[in-house]
Amino acid sequence: MKINSKYLPIIIGAALALGVVLGSMMSAPVEDSLLAKNYSKTKLNKLIDFINNEYVDSVNTDSIVNLTVDNILSKLDPHSVYIPPAEQAEVAESMKGDFVGIGINFYMYKDSVAVIKTVENGPSAKAGLRSGDRILFAGKTKLFGRSLPSDSLFSKLKGKKGSEIEITVFRKSEEKKLKFKIKRDVIPIKSVDASMLLANKTGYIKINRFAETTYDEFKAGLTKLKKNGIQSLIIDVRDNGGGYMEEAVAIADEFLKEDKLILFTKNKNGETEKTYATDKGSFETGKVYVLINENSASASEILAGALQDNDRGTIVGRRSFGKGLVQREMDFNDGSAVRLTVARYYTPTGRSIQKPYKKGNDEYYKESEKRIKTGELYAKDSIKVADSLKFKTPKGKIVYGGGGIVPDVFVPIQVEHGNENVAYLLQTGVVGHFVFEELDKNRNTFAGLHFNEFLTKMKTNDKYFKDFKTYIFLAGLDLKLDKTKDLVNRYITAEFARQLYGELYYYDVILKEDAMIKKILNQKK
Repeated sequence: MKINSKYLPIIIGAALALGVVLGSMMSAPVEDSLLAKNYSKTKLNKLIDFINNEYVDSVNTDSIVNLTVDNILSKLDPHSVYIPPAEQAEVAESMKGDFVGIGINFYMYKDSVAVIKTVENGPSAKAGLRSGDRILFAGKTKLFGRSLPSDSLFSKLKGKKGSEIEITVFRKSEEKKLKFKIKRDVIPIKSVDASMLLANKTGYIKINRFAETTYDEFKAGLTKLKKNGIQSLIIDVRDNGGGYMEEAVAIADEFLKEDKLILFTKNKNGETEKTYATDKGSFETGKVYVLINENSASASEILAGALQDNDRGTIVGRRSFGKGLVQREMDFNDGSAVRLTVARYYTPTGRSIQKPYKKGNDEYYKESEKRIKTGELYAKDSIKVADSLKFKTPKGKIVYGGGGIVPDVFVPIQVEHGNENVAYLLQTGVVGHFVFEELDKNRNTFAGLHFNEFLTKMKTNDKYFKDFKTYIFLAGLDLKLDKTKDLVNRYITAEFARQLYGELYYYDVILKEDAMIKKILNQKK
């Protein structure tokens, strides 16, 4: 079945839906509401007992309770959510910044677990696993020829640090089975994808989320770039859905002089808490640019707003998502948790950048689709801002509240990507899977090539573009790619570079023609 391209932003946009959470509650006088609240709690408990003891069929009351919790939270705001025990463990692990495992990047290809790449210096790489290996057994557990969800696969490969597991693989290039004994170890989950030097003494750091280790990763990258003599820094938080507010605050502190306001929060009782920069900033004078787009949210917006409102940084891109709510995670005894909105945050000028959510969660998340229809992804003049939400920075620059950070320098999506349908497609994992499958046909195609030789080979070869068009057609996506051929080729080349040479090589390819980067570098000439 083909999918009409006009619906593609909705379909893929849903797949890319931001994982940001939490909301607010109405207060009532304790004296008048206490009895009613206690009665409501008793009523809910009694209902569960009635179902348990009297209902005609057996019912899993735990699932009913979960549905009830979900329904309650959905009435509050789009970011107050319940996280079941199984999901909570995975979320906590991601935000912690590491886990214990064997160190591979894999996916289910046809009926087997295919190793896309091993983690550099990780347990699997040290043991001898290679890209393209099919994992047949983890211990005595058969992993091929069955339909296994990703979380089940992860559980077979994870374990305690130092514990040993025997992995049986089929190596296609040698047409034989091999066994490896691998000692599990701590595997970092990077939140900073790249830290590299661009032209004109400009550094670049890409942050994919704000986890427990993000500031430390960022500071290490910034320190390295300063040693290389950078005078300007580009911070890329495009498609970054946020995370820990404290990490964004710590990063903003690196650029602001002591006692500059970074943000303030206000809870339902009107209590305000202000956060100021310290004297520890290590890059308080060089130029700073922050790249944002419609998927930059939460902590990404805190960082952008702090630098914009203090006249410290230039914000480049398109209007950000618009999440100005602060959540706190509260754990239940069964391993589940609720993330509840406990405050709103405001940028230094007093802006709330939270977009409206009174019409419900569905409308809230569909707002990104409206941006396409209204044309704001194509022209800055189409961004709707309210004069009543106009604020001034210390130097007199006008900034706006009420639904995201409006950039200082606008870069339309057609300049960046050529076509929004193609843009959304390239942000999914489809290119990575295509490249893996192409390499899997014959890994010797690129054997022994230095990186520059690889680039030359890709530039003079039309094969992979044609194959990719066929690939997405067979996947049911009716997209015309010929008008965005250069862009698609760039992403294909970048993904080949990542799988063959490593993460930094991906960015070496992708950033050379990046519209936002070019806009900044051209301004500096």
